[in-house]
Amino acid sequence: MSASAGALAPSRLRRGATRTGARIFVDAAFSVLLFVGTIVGVVALATLLWTIVDDGWARLMADPAAFLSNYVSRLPARAGIKAALVGSAYLMVLTALFCFPVGVGAAIYLEEFAPRNRVTSFVETNIANLAGVPSVVYGLLGLGVFARFLRMGPSLLAGALTLAVMSLPVIIVAARESIRAVPESIRLGAYALGATKWQTVRRQVLPAAMPGTLTGTILALSRAIGETAPLLVIGLPIVIFSLPNDLRDPVSALPLLIFDWTSRPQPAFAEAAAAASIVLLALLLAMNAVAIYLRNRYTIRW
Repeated sequence: MSASAGALAPSRLRRGATRTGARIFVDAAFSVLLFVGTIVGVVALATLLWTIVDDGWARLMADPAAFLSNYVSRLPARAGIKAALVGSAYLMVLTALFCFPVGVGAAIYLEEFAPRNRVTSFVETNIANLAGVPSVVYGLLGLGVFARFLRMGPSLLAGALTLAVMSLPVIIVAARESIRAVPESIRLGAYALGATKWQTVRRQVLPAAMPGTLTGTILALSRAIGETAPLLVIGLPIVIFSLPNDLRDPVSALPLLIFDWTSRPQPAFAEAAAAASIVLLALLLAMNAVAIYLRNRYTIRW
């Protein structure tokens, strides 16, 4: 029997058909599993959002100005989120100031200037792994390094540095992907015109990669603004009746206040927590909308 005739033997055709049928079944089952998982996630998210809006909308609309401008109180009807809202804004501004330049600088060095060796590969691998580390671990890092070793205590500066360290890996990964997406012809054209390596990166590569970098930065800050565990671990106060005047002053944040109100037995505090959650969700949606706008407005199609 020739080789071609042996390949077309009935036994081999049946085995090939069986393997093909098994692959088709596995692909179909996996597609169904992914679809079901997506539907479950969407339904759970919709249920959560509906519960928050249903519980907190009436409380928020009863007196929005007082709810946003009052400090916390032992009386649910008088409780407000002013200190926590302003504290979250301060934390986000300082976090962005700390993590954006460092993250972009690290991405530029790793992608454009770093030598390709084992040390660089080790650093890149660890940065990618750090992007998935739970936030409570960063809280322990902030407690040990910033709050205790550097003696910052539970201050605005310690909280901002902790959130900045948590956001750095995400920003570095996003910036590196954006820099890598810039075509090599842009760099070669700059070199052909006599530009140095740094001039090429600063004037050609970085502006072209900035939309994706800004999008990744805003998404990282969106994650940071909703984190509770790192701020709890470093000891930031939940109840506070003043706004910070210095980087060493204590500060509160919206996630901390929501966590405190949900742990109280009075139903009115649960409604206030839901109202504060609506404000936090509005901030997150606004930040994500800015990220989408920047991506669609300034992205260059190569």
